[in-house]
Amino acid sequence: MPAARGVKRTASKSSAAAPTGPINKKKRGAVQLTIPNALKKKGRVFTCGQGDVGQLGLGEDVVETCKFNRVSALGDNIVDVCAGGMHTVALDANGKVWTFGCNDEGALGRPTSDETDEGTARTVALPHKAIAISAGDSHTAALLENGEVYAWGAFRDSHGTMGLVVRGREAQACKEPVRIDIGETAVGIASGGDHLVILSTSGSVYTMGCGEQGQLGRLSQRSASRFARQGFSALLTPSKVILKCGASRVWAGYHATFVLDATGDKVFAWGLNNYGQLGITGEKRRTVLYSPTECDAFTRANVTWSWVACGQHHSLALDSNGQVYAIGRTEYGRLGLGERTEDAEVLEPVPTLQSRKCVSIATGTSNSFAVTDDGEVYSWGMGSEGQLGTGATADLNVPTLSNHKPFEGRPVTRVAAGGQHTVILLEEPNQPSPSPEDTKVEEQEQEKIKEDEQKETEKPRLTKRQKKQEQDEEISSTSTAQSAEVAEKKPQKLNGDEQKESAMEVDETDKQDNEDKKDEELPEPEKECEEMDKQNDDTESQPEENKPDTMDTSSQETTDSDSKPMETETADNTEDTQRESTEVNGTEAKTEKIDLIPTDNALTTSA
Repeated sequence: MPAARGVKRTASKSSAAAPTGPINKKKRGAVQLTIPNALKKKGRVFTCGQGDVGQLGLGEDVVETCKFNRVSALGDNIVDVCAGGMHTVALDANGKVWTFGCNDEGALGRPTSDETDEGTARTVALPHKAIAISAGDSHTAALLENGEVYAWGAFRDSHGTMGLVVRGREAQACKEPVRIDIGETAVGIASGGDHLVILSTSGSVYTMGCGEQGQLGRLSQRSASRFARQGFSALLTPSKVILKCGASRVWAGYHATFVLDATGDKVFAWGLNNYGQLGITGEKRRTVLYSPTECDAFTRANVTWSWVACGQHHSLALDSNGQVYAIGRTEYGRLGLGERTEDAEVLEPVPTLQSRKCVSIATGTSNSFAVTDDGEVYSWGMGSEGQLGTGATADLNVPTLSNHKPFEGRPVTRVAAGGQHTVILLEEPNQPSPSPEDTKVEEQEQEKIKEDEQKETEKPRLTKRQKKQEQDEEISSTSTAQSAEVAEKKPQKLNGDEQKESAMEVDETDKQDNEDKKDEELPEPEKECEEMDKQNDDTESQPEENKPDTMDTSSQETTDSDSKPMETETADNTEDTQRESTEVNGTEAKTEKIDLIPTDNALTTSA
């Protein structure tokens, strides 16, 4: 035995000296990926949903819309789009990254002077051209053409802001792009809610950010906290995830990460799995996974996967044949499986889309989207903020086609879902630029849509941020079971643990307010006005008393053709009073939009 061992050891040394050993090993097991080519298809960007902090890019007078509207400031030279929690990111054909929306945590990657500046699309200063982008709740990342990754903004955990990197910046947001060094060349990036995933040329996966729900895949539950022994250093320093084999694709969800192995046959995941949304069944369902685990639900489907999108408590998967599957929580119809109350424990094909071939999918907090090969976009799930883009705010249990007039002749190629807004990219046809007359007609149509969908009251920005912070704290503090405190708090659009009835209490409140206003019955005050006019000739004091009634009537939905202001002099005063009440952060809703994009950053229009 000792002699045999010696012979084996000697043979190993001789073979190591020869160049054939490592080459053969590399051919058998190593993964060699290349930097992807820049996207080529150019198009226009359209947005819908909540825009109270400028994430729609439609100007200060549009705080919410349930129909897709064009972001004209971006032109028609955009090749990719991403939607963060409260901001939007776009990549143009020249490799420039454009951002707009909330900049509280530095997610825009550029200095901003006021809210008008935040809501206006502007470029981010990067050392090289970008070829890919990603966006999370309060951070943004870009993959450059030389394989470097730059990021800006901040991650958050249950205790608040974590910061983005260490280097003395712990718990401080990076409001300018910072290079993320992984020691290798990067070929892919993906952003979860509060973590970043990077794929290298060797097929290695690196993660950084919040790890409380296991989304980093490389730390134990005890070590995945800022108060652990290594603290921020273990969280904010990108480190490699231990995988049995290399990865070829990476995707990230709100609290989870997915990877496709080098062979393209198996999917691995880690993170929050409390509704089975990771496709990991059995005893590991309804738990948190802190290390990579094979997704048995994906393996049983016996297909090749090309895309995975993960929301808060559900996931979508797209196979190589263009079929869409759903798994996880069914609340609000986010799975698109129709009227059903039980969750999906295995991947189930979405019935409405079985006859269609899809090329792109996306998931929001509690909704889903799919784009077909002929350029149609379908949406389903929660739509209370108009983020489904169907022209209504109702929840949808099945995929519903969103087909508006501005889409004519322009197929949708990409869809991205944010916290409460949605972004799509429409391919620009290979034809000359539209004439000024056509552009003017389109702008008039956009203005008409904006006026028809103007909300009666605008939500303060501070309230929206506070709501989101409460939601982040609530999600991070629990990993599996639904908290009893959720039902007691005021329901939030981003809260995935609330019951459907409680989540819609906001709409019920608005509905009750409208019913109370209708109960006041405007014709009766008008009759009283006539009687008072006959009794005494005072025509100025009585309209003053009726002003509240007039305002209640005009605050109803503008789409109601029956609700019209009184054709009197007091009605004009009422409209002035109402316009003053719709000021948000000191900016009037009627302010005319001015294009503030610098001339040196102007986009070129495709021929």
